[in-house]
Amino acid sequence: MSISDTSEGQRDLWNRVRARLKAGVGEDVFSSWFARLELEELVEDVVHLSAPTRFLCSWVQSNYSDRILEAFRLDTEDVARLQVTLRVNGQARPRLNPAATESTAITEQSAPAAAPAPVQLAQPRLVRDNSAAKGDALAGSAIDPRMTFDTFVPGEANEMALGVAKQIAAAAANNTVTFNPVYIHSTVGLGKSHLLNAIAHAVQSADPTKNIVYLTADHFMYHFIAAVQRQSALGFKDWLRRVDLLLIDDMQFLQGKSATEFGHTLGTLLTGAKQVVVAGDAPPRDLEMIDERIRSRLSGGLVVPISGFDLELRRSIVQRRADQATARFGMHFPTPVIDYISRAVISHGRDLDGAVNRLVAANQLTGELITVPLAEKTLGDLIRAREARRVRIEDILKMVSRHYKVPRNELLSARRSRDVVRPRQIAMFLAKALTSRSLPEIGRRFGGRDHTTVLHSVRKVEQMIKDDVELAQEIELLKRMLEE
Repeated sequence: MSISDTSEGQRDLWNRVRARLKAGVGEDVFSSWFARLELEELVEDVVHLSAPTRFLCSWVQSNYSDRILEAFRLDTEDVARLQVTLRVNGQARPRLNPAATESTAITEQSAPAAAPAPVQLAQPRLVRDNSAAKGDALAGSAIDPRMTFDTFVPGEANEMALGVAKQIAAAAANNTVTFNPVYIHSTVGLGKSHLLNAIAHAVQSADPTKNIVYLTADHFMYHFIAAVQRQSALGFKDWLRRVDLLLIDDMQFLQGKSATEFGHTLGTLLTGAKQVVVAGDAPPRDLEMIDERIRSRLSGGLVVPISGFDLELRRSIVQRRADQATARFGMHFPTPVIDYISRAVISHGRDLDGAVNRLVAANQLTGELITVPLAEKTLGDLIRAREARRVRIEDILKMVSRHYKVPRNELLSARRSRDVVRPRQIAMFLAKALTSRSLPEIGRRFGGRDHTTVLHSVRKVEQMIKDDVELAQEIELLKRMLEE
C-alpha cells in the first residue's frame, strides 16, 4: 500500500488526518500532542510518524494510537499499525522497512516505560520447497517483551486465568497438553493479551526449539487471504498445523472463510494434541460472527473468564505503575494519589495505566507536584467514564432485534428489504454513538460490511432524526435502555 508517489499526495493525506484529529480532541490537546508530529511514510499497513522528542514518541504511541489510526482509516482503510520514531535534525530514523517487524501495539496491562523492540519467537520448521513458507505472509504478530508472568499483576479477578496460563506454559514446554483448547474471555483491558504473550515467552524460554505462533484474529485473516491470493493456501494450512503452540487473540473479529479455516486448523491441532489458546471479549456462545461448530469446539475446552478488577487489584496495578514511573523519572507518587486513582478509575487496566501516564506527563511538562488535586483535574474524563455502563455491540443487536421484531441474524445478513435495512442502520448508528469501536470494527461485526457502509448508515440516521421527531424520541429511548 502506498499513500502516493508524490509529496503532495502525502501532504494532503496528513492535512486531512490532522484536521480530523483537531476536530476530535480540541485545539488544546491537538497543540500539545499532535501539532509537532509529521507523517514520514505509509508502508503496507503501517503508518510511520515522527516526533521531535522521545517523550512525545512514547506518549503518542501509548495513548493515541487508536485515535490516529481511525483518522487514517477514513482515507486508507487497510492501515493497522502505528510507528512513532524520533526525528533528529529533520530526519526520522530508522525509516520503515516493508518487511520490518510489526510495531508494538497498545497492550493490556502495559507499562508506561518505552518498550524495547519486540522479541522474535522461533518460527515453525518448514519444508524447503514450500512456496507458502516464504515472505512475511507467514510471520506471526509481534510479541510484547513487557508482557511476562513476572509483570502480570495478580488478584482475585484473574487468579484462575493466571494459574491456567502458567499450567499451560509448563505443560507445553514439556511436550504435554493439559486443557485443550483453552478460551480466555473478558471485556477490554483486563489482561487477556498479556497472558497469551506471557505463555509464549515462558514456553520459548524453556525450549527455544518450540514452534510458537501468536496471531491476532485480524492478522490470521490477513495471512489466510494473502495465501489464497498467492495460490498458496495449502502451504499456509500446512504451516499452521506444524506449530506446537498456537495463540489466537481477539477471536471476536474472526469471520468469513478465515473463521472456517481456523475451525479446520483447530480440529487438526486438537487431534494432534497440539496446544491451542484463544482469547476473546465474550464467552464462546456469544461470538455471533463465528461458526457454530467453532463455538462448540471452544466451549468444549476449558473456558476461563476474567472478571472486573476489585479495589485491591486496581491498587496493586496503580502501585506497580507508579513504582515504575518513580524508578524511571524520579518522581514521587504519594499514597493518597494512588488511593484516589484506585477508587476513582474503575473501568479497566488500560485506564489505570493511562491515569499514571497522564500524571507523569503533567509533572514532566509543567513541573507541578503529583497531588490529589492534580489527579482530579487531569483524570476527569476517566473518572466520568465510570458513571456510564459499557455498551457492547451484542447488547445493541439484541435490543434492536427485540424492539423492531427483526431476527438478529437478519440484521447481519445481506437482505435489503425496508423492514430490515432501517433497524440495521439504527443499530449501526447506536454502535457508533455508544461504543468505542471504529467504523471498520463495527462493519466487521455487522456481517463483514465495509466502513463506508457504516458511515452511510450513521449519516442516514442522523438526517432521519433531524426530520422525524418521533424517530428521534424512539432512538433516544433505545439509548437510555442500553445505558441503564
